[in-house]
Amino acid sequence: MIVDGQTLSTSDQGFLRDWQQWNPRVAEAIAEQSNIQLSEAHWEIIHFSRNYYAKYSHLPNNRVFVKAVARGLGADKGNNQYLHRLFPDGPLRSAFKIGGLPKPPTCF
Repeated sequence: MIVDGQTLSTSDQGFLRDWQQWNPRVAEAIAEQSNIQLSEAHWEIIHFSRNYYAKYSHLPNNRVFVKAVARGLGADKGNNQYLHRLFPDGPLRSAFKIGGLPKPPTCF
């Protein structure tokens, strides 16, 4: 993947190999490939995902992630319906991919 002249190494499914190469422009490019127009609500979940990964150094399963979002951002955002509206292809997979994080092990 090339973003703003920088070549980024990705997996065959489009996940960045080095999460620290991420920046908002990279997120926009990945979201565009996934046909997602990023809104403030998307950015909130993307930044939450990156902060979670930076803090815990692991990738949660969907249930753990949804509960973490509920604790951190409130029950109105920490539920499957809200997250699926933002990321129809799967909130965990899409939020982590757009956020430049590794593919969660529970995603196929």
